[in-house]
Amino acid sequence: MDIQNIKSIYFVGIGGIGMSAIARYFLQRGMVVGGYDKTPSALTRQLEEEGALIHYEENVGLIPQACRNVAQTLVIYTPAIPESHAEMVFFRQNGFEVEKRAQVLGLLTKAHKGLCFAGTHGKTTTSTMCAHIMHQSIIDCNAFLGGISKNYGTNYILSDRSDYVVIEADEFDRSFHWLSPWMTVITSTDPDHLDIYGTKEAYLESFRHYTTLIQPGGALIIHKGLEVKPDVNDSVRVYEYALNEGDFHAENIKIENGRITFDFISPIENVEDIELGQPIPINIENGVAAMAMAQLNGCTASELRYGMKTYGGVDRRFDFKINTPDLVFLSDYAHHPKEIYQSAKSLRELYRDRHITAIFQPHLYTRTRDFYKDFADALSQLDRVVLTEIYPAREEPIPGVTSELIYDNLREGVEKKIIRKADVLDFIDNNDFDVLVVLGAGDLDNDVPEIAEHLRAHASRNI
Repeated sequence: MDIQNIKSIYFVGIGGIGMSAIARYFLQRGMVVGGYDKTPSALTRQLEEEGALIHYEENVGLIPQACRNVAQTLVIYTPAIPESHAEMVFFRQNGFEVEKRAQVLGLLTKAHKGLCFAGTHGKTTTSTMCAHIMHQSIIDCNAFLGGISKNYGTNYILSDRSDYVVIEADEFDRSFHWLSPWMTVITSTDPDHLDIYGTKEAYLESFRHYTTLIQPGGALIIHKGLEVKPDVNDSVRVYEYALNEGDFHAENIKIENGRITFDFISPIENVEDIELGQPIPINIENGVAAMAMAQLNGCTASELRYGMKTYGGVDRRFDFKINTPDLVFLSDYAHHPKEIYQSAKSLRELYRDRHITAIFQPHLYTRTRDFYKDFADALSQLDRVVLTEIYPAREEPIPGVTSELIYDNLREGVEKKIIRKADVLDFIDNNDFDVLVVLGAGDLDNDVPEIAEHLRAHASRNI
């Protein structure tokens, strides 16, 4: 189907962070957008306010009439939706064009210059940083992000004058194999999604294949030291980056009084006195990758400096809700052991002498089964670890796989506890906190605003 001939789009799983970004793209182009999702959310409510026709019951009869024209309707679905879903069955049996979200992003990378960000972790923050740098520059960009940018209050940026599109390249279900990047960053290749890939070797092979998709004349910006071996066209430029080594890196790093500054070292042009608008240690390295991509595509030194200083972060990524001398509370989407490790490390660097509590909701039975010892090691950097039950997402329970696997492997000396997610607010009311972080990619984050309210109420009672 030619994307120019489409009059209506229907999304099966419209409430996902990536799906909603594409829905906004088509809404802003004046097309009819309809969709199904299992539950209402802030995102789906916003989409409805913007004109999307959404329902929350698996019911073919609720599909809008405007989305029933086979010749003019494109159906987009997320891999999390089972093939047996009644609406999916209806669309397939009636000859509709049905494509994965990743296939549609692939079409956009063919229609525009795709600046793609791949990796086990770091891709949402890094892509959002780059999108902000470029959007506020003379270059500008479109963007489909994996999180809500705090600068724009959305996961989507539209430009009517730029041919660049920033895209988060998701390796889940090999989705990123549909893309045709002009340039790409690869942040990390720590094995994940082994329910899909089976082995570490298959996971790394998936990234190798991804590098073959970079367009001739483009570029690969890859974190130094990764196990994956790039396999690029001879005309593709390859650069390495890291915190303090590689073609792109940082020097003269200063972390003091809540500020982080450094010099950006580049084969194109060094840029001194970069200040992080979101002063978190891990964002130094993320910033190096984001600036490398932006600089390779024409952003100037002053635009890099301004973009990094004004970058406001991403919802659920080291997202501060309370930040006072007596109490710090934040949420972080970290759900892989390396992400947990980096989150805990950053907290330790920021709050060296304070008591840090983490409430962690493990995400997926398979990920818990495969990495429970690594999760325990990463969490053991903190003073107190509270575990809830596993968030299943798309999975069925696995016998013997529970949060106790992590609990039992936490290092000696770490305060630890297992509670039900339903009891988190009671736990907040009956304990004192210095620094508290909610970790995970499940639904506990939905309770973060209420947790913040209870923390404030608890603190006021103790004054």
